[in-house]
Amino acid sequence: MPSPTPPLAELLQGRLPTSLLLQIHAQAILTAQSQHNLITARLINHYPPQLALRLFSHLHNPNIFPFNALIRVLSENRLHSQSFSAFKSLISSCSLSPNDLTFSFILKSCHGCEDGWNYATQIHTHVFKSGFGGNSLVCNGLVAVYAKGVGDLGAARRVFDEMPERGGGFCWGCLIGGYVKAGRCDQGLNLFLRMVRENVVVEDDTMVSVLSACSVIDGVGEVERWIEKSRELFDRIVANGGRGVLHWNSMIGGYLKNGRPIEALNLFHLMVSSRASKPNHVTMVSVLSACAQVGNLELGRWVHRYMKSGGRESSLASNPFLATALIDMYSKCGSLDMAKEVFDQMIFKDAVAFNAMIMGLAVNGEGEQALQVFSKMKEFDVHPNGGTFLAVLAACNHSGLVSEGRKVFLSMQHQCYSVDPELEHYACYIDLLARVGYIEEALEVVNSMPVEPNGLIWGALLGGCVANHKFNIAQDIARRLVEVDPNNSAGYVMLSNAYATDCRWREILELRELMREKGVRKHPGCSWINVEGAVHEFLVGYSSHPQMKEIYSALNGLFMKMKSPDLFAFS
Repeated sequence: MPSPTPPLAELLQGRLPTSLLLQIHAQAILTAQSQHNLITARLINHYPPQLALRLFSHLHNPNIFPFNALIRVLSENRLHSQSFSAFKSLISSCSLSPNDLTFSFILKSCHGCEDGWNYATQIHTHVFKSGFGGNSLVCNGLVAVYAKGVGDLGAARRVFDEMPERGGGFCWGCLIGGYVKAGRCDQGLNLFLRMVRENVVVEDDTMVSVLSACSVIDGVGEVERWIEKSRELFDRIVANGGRGVLHWNSMIGGYLKNGRPIEALNLFHLMVSSRASKPNHVTMVSVLSACAQVGNLELGRWVHRYMKSGGRESSLASNPFLATALIDMYSKCGSLDMAKEVFDQMIFKDAVAFNAMIMGLAVNGEGEQALQVFSKMKEFDVHPNGGTFLAVLAACNHSGLVSEGRKVFLSMQHQCYSVDPELEHYACYIDLLARVGYIEEALEVVNSMPVEPNGLIWGALLGGCVANHKFNIAQDIARRLVEVDPNNSAGYVMLSNAYATDCRWREILELRELMREKGVRKHPGCSWINVEGAVHEFLVGYSSHPQMKEIYSALNGLFMKMKSPDLFAFS
């Protein structure tokens, strides 16, 4: 029959104020219980590593409890070498053997350790020698360290496949997360399907991994299929009483990452109307991003009011993620005054906030104001980064500020900034020059680039050539664009337009045939409109809107009015 737990050990369970902890420790010394292994183990759990080591060193005959407590404290504080040293002392003992908790704690030390793989394989050997090869807790730890800690997915899968019991979702989530992190998304998603088929409870981290995998899959059909599977799982979790905000955030974020902002907003409406879970700042950042994409200013304003209600206005001003998302939303929805108001009220303005405000001014054609905000960064002691210069160049581009844009681009690599231009900066600057007809100067910039031009560069240059009727140059540049980006329809379309202006119909037919052979298709145009709080989406060739007949009827009526000679008659 096991001996009863000492009263002092009972008192050491759970979180304790420091004053009470010291009183209990003092009482253990005064009552000659400082050599009691369970009391010492629980004291170790409450102390920082150095005090824990000192306390352990005073034990004359430690058993497994203080060993496990010490290894746990050292592992959690990422003191890898010391935790491995404690483990070696334990396994070299003639009278003690590690248990499942020992292995669970020591395996955590392999995460982030410089020689983690070697340590993990050595510990794995001891697991088998000690007879814990079928223990669920230990196997979970092995899958986690191989999949997420040291990146050995082969070893992780072998442990996973040989586990006698995989009922819990932890090992599934670790392996799925490992596959996704390594870019092996198909394997991760297939394992996820198997997990669902076996009715394993899906944890929050697994949902995040699955949705992350969906966001990087190639092929529209594949993405839609996996998003639908994720939604089925999400609906099942909610139906079974799942109320965690992370599930909702993951699903909303998954829609957003995959270019489906309307579905993201519809799910947010369901979240609010059903009161299934209370939105947090992560939810709101995603929702504001979706509002910015579809131009839903009304919902964006509602989110702003919601975040200011209940005494949360100060937290809004101090939360740079939310404030930046608001600035972006207001700017893209055309409410520039509100974007400026949010920016001015921010307590802490970092480079991301400045970038959002400068880009907001840029897309609204306020280039001069964007340059003024850029100049204020020095006053706030904020150092511009690559995103800042891209926003400033975009502002100059939208407003036709050529000399200012040239000055900004040439200043990037100066000692005070030390920002190397990337392809996006070159593309924006070349577009600025080409738009106003400085084709030769733009070509000089292209030839001076330290890297090979990509589709962005040739596309910007081609657009300027076509706009300024430089058709001889345009045809050569269009061919280069098709060469570097053969699956992008934009190059073919612009080249076709250039041929058409020169009445080269045979070349146009050959180009269209080439597009068919390579399977290149134009992406359909898309637009959204917000009517009484509901967002309607329209695609080229789309005919399934429930009010399509009424829309075409109204459109035909407008055409008739436009054709009527009375429209332009003067009274």
